[in-house]
Amino acid sequence: MNLAQHLETSAFLFPDRPAIIENDVEITYGQLEERANRVATALIGMGIEPGDHIGLYAPNSANWIAFYFGVLKAGAIAVTLSWALSQRELALLLGHARPRMLFTDPTKLENVQTMRDSVGLEKIICTDADLDMRRLLEAGSAGFRSLDRDRLDTAAVLYTGGTTGLPKGVMLTHQGIAFSSWVISHCERSTEQDRALCFLPFNHVFGQIHIMNATIMAGGCLELLPAFDLDRVLQLMGAGRITKFYAVPTVYVRLLGVADLERRLGGLRYSFSAATSMPMSVVKQWQKRTGVTISECLGQTEAMPITYNHCHRHRVGSVGQVLPQIEVQIRDLEGNQLPDGEKGEICCRGPNVMKGYLNNPEATASAFRHGGWLRTEDLGTFDEDRYLYIVDRLKDMIITGGENVYPREVEELLYTRPEVEECAVIGLPDEIWGERVTAVVKVRPGYRLSTEETTAFLKSGLASFKVPKEYILVNELPKSPTGKILKKDLRVQFPDGK
Repeated sequence: MNLAQHLETSAFLFPDRPAIIENDVEITYGQLEERANRVATALIGMGIEPGDHIGLYAPNSANWIAFYFGVLKAGAIAVTLSWALSQRELALLLGHARPRMLFTDPTKLENVQTMRDSVGLEKIICTDADLDMRRLLEAGSAGFRSLDRDRLDTAAVLYTGGTTGLPKGVMLTHQGIAFSSWVISHCERSTEQDRALCFLPFNHVFGQIHIMNATIMAGGCLELLPAFDLDRVLQLMGAGRITKFYAVPTVYVRLLGVADLERRLGGLRYSFSAATSMPMSVVKQWQKRTGVTISECLGQTEAMPITYNHCHRHRVGSVGQVLPQIEVQIRDLEGNQLPDGEKGEICCRGPNVMKGYLNNPEATASAFRHGGWLRTEDLGTFDEDRYLYIVDRLKDMIITGGENVYPREVEELLYTRPEVEECAVIGLPDEIWGERVTAVVKVRPGYRLSTEETTAFLKSGLASFKVPKEYILVNELPKSPTGKILKKDLRVQFPDGK
């Protein structure tokens, strides 16, 4: 099998339907398939062999997609790197993955050139480099069938965000990405009539698998934006061009600030949120104002997706039920399975799970130390109908005065306050308590946060040890390129509080 066969199938069934719209320019499935074929045959002509690493370090574009599928068609492995990496971070990851070639953008070319010898780059595909995309396409052939690969061969390496340490290279198989793309398309009732808006980076599992690969498998159209642009998003929706919307919680918060949002959604039928837990208050506001549910799932780079919150029986606050062919257990920290209703670490196994971490056997062994079950490092619990609820990240749990505090529980209550636009609850070192519960808050424009009133409000719904002992007000919260609030950065920024 080969993951790129999904593109081949969609091109066979819908050759004249739009696959990509970029800057209002439409690219059909037939055209995208031809571009990918030309990339594949050009790479093979330059000596690329099955299993070789090829890097992609560029912003989202139609060329990015064509190059990605060309790499897969040639039997090589796509190493997808964040466009936001610093030069130091890029050198670290290129040295780790050792791609033979790198597809990049002119704005990053100088940085890449300085390190090409030290990281073993043979060729750089970029304007003013060894060859650009135009010449690469000219060197290839229009007709080509994907090289057959074993289903457990690595198709792509995606690096974790490094929110809890150094990034790890997650090896995702042809089977894993194919299964994930299919199950997402099925759960979202995707068809060739859908148009999905994508402004989230393709190096990330959400953009690459949930949006790009799943849309192409269904034969739908990807409307590309280089980044989130509120005015442009509303313009595209209002024009009726978007049926499916994918974003992160902070984007939904911004959209809810649009006075006439309901009128400007056009033909939107589906919305989804990922990257970090969505506050229940935001889900309820969105549903009330738009009539559209914000769907969620449990997924991570190592296993995407694990559960899905169904459109037919959606439960606010849950990440849904376990998907077919996937098993999930709640376990304690020693690996013992816990009964439904108890909180513990979510562990899973199935065709969606990664092969392991690239060149990192220790981390791989740790992730699978419970007899082949992947440890997600998410804490959760099942209800009586087997809907899964995320309690928090294992590493975000705060231990204060010997008591466990799950930040998400506190954040959920904070988000119900009208003056709170965004917040993050973290534990900071404390001589008496070990860790003191601290709330970092971005206040909504036009409001003022009273710590006394907020504390009294939280004490009415939480045990006293869970209530923040300190509030830090900020203009912005640090975020990853996908919109995830970076709590580790907050702990570094405020090591002793204010």
